[in-house]
Amino acid sequence: MSVSPSRRSDDDLLAELGYKPELKRSWSGFSNFAISFSVISILSGPFISFFIGWNNGGPMAISWGWPVVCALILVVGLCMGELVSAMPTSGGMYYWAAKLGSLRSSYFTGWLDFLGLLAIVAAVSYGCATFIDVTLSSFSQAWADGYSLTRVFLIFIAVLFVVTLLSIFSSHLLAIFNNISVWWHVIGTVAIIAIIIFVPERHASLADVFTQRINNTGMFDGATTGLGFVFLVLPLAVILPQFTVTGYDASCHMSEETKGASNSAANGIWQAILYSAIGGWILLLGILFAVQDADAVSASGGSVVTILNQALSGPWVSTVLVISTVGQCFCAMACMTSTTRMLFAFSRDGAVPGARIWTRLNKSGVPLYSVALVAALAIILTLPALVPVDINGAPVPVAFNAVVSIGVVGLYLAFAIPIYQRLRKGAAFQSGSWTLGRHYKWLNLIAVIEIAITTTIAILPTSSGGVPWNPGFEWKFVNYTPLVVGGTLLVLWLAWQLRVKHTYTGPRHTVDLPAGLTTADELEIEYEEHHPGHHHHSSMERNGQEDTR
Repeated sequence: MSVSPSRRSDDDLLAELGYKPELKRSWSGFSNFAISFSVISILSGPFISFFIGWNNGGPMAISWGWPVVCALILVVGLCMGELVSAMPTSGGMYYWAAKLGSLRSSYFTGWLDFLGLLAIVAAVSYGCATFIDVTLSSFSQAWADGYSLTRVFLIFIAVLFVVTLLSIFSSHLLAIFNNISVWWHVIGTVAIIAIIIFVPERHASLADVFTQRINNTGMFDGATTGLGFVFLVLPLAVILPQFTVTGYDASCHMSEETKGASNSAANGIWQAILYSAIGGWILLLGILFAVQDADAVSASGGSVVTILNQALSGPWVSTVLVISTVGQCFCAMACMTSTTRMLFAFSRDGAVPGARIWTRLNKSGVPLYSVALVAALAIILTLPALVPVDINGAPVPVAFNAVVSIGVVGLYLAFAIPIYQRLRKGAAFQSGSWTLGRHYKWLNLIAVIEIAITTTIAILPTSSGGVPWNPGFEWKFVNYTPLVVGGTLLVLWLAWQLRVKHTYTGPRHTVDLPAGLTTADELEIEYEEHHPGHHHHSSMERNGQEDTR
C-alpha cells in the first residue's frame, strides 16, 4: 500500500496517541475549518438568541458586549488549538484531561463535553424549527394563524429526523455539506447585511445602537441603572455571543477524519472564531440599526423577526428568513456530526454505558446508533419548550434559553479543565506543530477566568419569576441550567464512587505494535507486502542515513 506523507504522519501520530485509524480520513483542512464555522453559524446564533441580549441590557449590551466577549473566546480557542495540535483525537477534551491530569478529570470532562454538545444540537435544531415556522408564516397567513408551540416542536422533531438521515450516509458527504455551508454563510450574511442597510427607509441613530439600555427581566422594576442592573441583568447578555461562538471543538472531534490534523484542526478553531466574530458583529449592528420601534421589539420578547417586519416589506423579510433558516439547517447538521464523533470516541474508551452499540459503524463508516441516540436525547432535553411562558406580557422562550445555557456551561467547563491542566503542566507539556510558545501562561489564565465568569452567569435566574424567594415564583420561569448540570454532576460523582473509578481506564490503546516498531514501520511492511520488489527505505534506514550525513 502506497501511503502519502501526510496520511502516514496523521496515522503515525494517531498511533502514538494509542489509536488505530477507524474513521475515514477524507476531510481537508478547509473542511475541518468549515465544520467549526458551520457550528458557530452566524446565521443561527445571532438570530435565534438575539432576544437574550435585547432583554438583558438592550442594544448597548449587544453592540459593545459582542466584540469584547468574542475577543475573550478567541483566547480560549487559541488555547484549544495548542492542545489539539499536540493530541488530535476525536475525543478531544476528555483525552487531553486524561493525559494532562487524572482519569477522574477525564471522565467528568467527557460527560460535560457530551452534555454541552447535546444541548447545542437541541438548541440549534429547535431554533431552526422556530425559523422554519416563521418563514412559512411569512408566505402564508393561514399558516401564521395556526401557530402553536406543539407545531414548532413537531417541526423540531422533523429537523432532527432529517439531520439524522443525512448524518448516516457518509462522512465524505458531510464534509461536502460543510464546505457548501461556509459559502452559504458568507454570501448569505453579506446579502442580509446589504438588505438591512439599503432597503429600510430609516435607521436607528448611533445613540440608539450604542447607548440604549433595556431591562425586560422584570427584575429591579425594569431599572437600567444601579448595581442590580450592572451585576445581574447586564451580564446575562454575555450568553448571546457565548452561545453563538461555541462548538468550535468540532475541529477537534473531526481531527481523526482530517488530513494534516495537527495543523489543520488548530487553524480551523481560531479562524472559525475570528471570522465568525467579525461577521457576526457586523450582522448584529445591521439588525440594531434596522430597529424602528424598540418598545414593539420588547413587546414581542426581543424577536429579530419583529425588527425585520418593522424595517422591510414582506418579500424582503421572507428572503432574509430563508437565508437564515437554511444556514441554521447546515448548523444543525454540523452540530450533530461533531456530537456523534465525540460520543463515538468516548464510547470507544469505555466511558459510556452500552459502549459497543455507540461505536458500531455502518458501511459508510458513520456511527449510526450514536446519531440516533443524540437525536432522541435532544428531544427529551427540549420537552419544557412545550410550556408557554410570558414575561411582562411578552412571549419569552425561557426553556430554550435554558437549553442554550446548558450548552454554554457544559462545553466551556469541558474546555476549561484541560486548559487549566495544560497551564499547570508548564514547560513539561509536549507541544505539537502548532504552539503558543511562552504566551501560553497568560493566555491559559485569561481563558480559565473567562470561563469561570460566564459559567456563573449562565446559571443565574433570567427573570423575576424564576427567583425562588420572589412572591411571583413559578417553575415555568426557572432557568433549569443549574438543575440539569448540577444533577448530571451528582449522578456522575455517584457513578464514579460506586463503580466507574474501578472500571474506567481512560483512553484505551486500540493499536498494538511490537516493541520498537512505529506505525510508519508497520506501513512500510504493508507497502512491501503489496509491492514486492519495490525498494522502499524503512523509517529506521532513513533515520540512519540522516544521522550519517
